[in-house]
Amino acid sequence: MFKKIIDKKIFNLALDTSNYGLKKTKYYASLKNKKCGDKIEISLNIKNKKIINMHYETESCLFCKASASLLSKKIKNINIDKIDKIIFSKKFNPLLSKKYLSRKDCIMLPYYALKKAL
Repeated sequence: MFKKIIDKKIFNLALDTSNYGLKKTKYYASLKNKKCGDKIEISLNIKNKKIINMHYETESCLFCKASASLLSKKIKNINIDKIDKIIFSKKFNPLLSKKYLSRKDCIMLPYYALKKAL
């Protein structure tokens, strides 16, 4: 019997491209992971200190894509002061498990780009 290396949920998150594709906005950031070469660009629409939406483009691994996809969904209509609580919440448990600890930099790259854009 084969052991599951990557959970199906992470594959599904990475395949969800509903927020893929940059939009021109005032809030933009580009970041590169120096360890593995992953790249991400994000753009945010913000109104009254609330994130209306996030769009992204990546040249990255499955983990970074899954993280960007999940983050772009979970931060909609969130006050920018509460962003830190989102990334460390139960919503990110599939990605932030001990099983994928070696991929932490890939998983956190979208979050770091988000912080840079703000």
